[in-house]
Amino acid sequence: MPERQSASSPPPLTALLRAHLDEFGANGKGRLFGSMRAGDGDLSDSYGRVWANARTEALTPDEVASPLARRPYDLRHAAVSTWLNAGVPPTQVAEWAGHSVAVLLRVYAKCIAGQEEAARRSVALALGLPPRDRST
Repeated sequence: MPERQSASSPPPLTALLRAHLDEFGANGKGRLFGSMRAGDGDLSDSYGRVWANARTEALTPDEVASPLARRPYDLRHAAVSTWLNAGVPPTQVAEWAGHSVAVLLRVYAKCIAGQEEAARRSVALALGLPPRDRST
């Protein structure tokens, strides 16, 4: 069985995944989802078909035509970007994502946005200074 890797999961998602495992178990290779057509093997064909159908159902026609969530793997990038923008320390995000911190920052630094003001407040608090009101 492959080595396990931990990752952050919101409680509602964890509950859904546990319920799925309770009902269906894991396949012979320890994977959460399997395909009747592929048996225990490669699921890429099944994922692609299901993903394309899900995008068509969930997104607007303009979004379907865009690169938004074009591949299931794009969700990994969305998760890592979300963790970073939520203020999770890069060392923790790198561990969850299975990256080194150097790789994480090289790939995702451009995705970190809107944190400058929070960072300035954190530094001011660490120095014992009153945070500045930058709205004036």
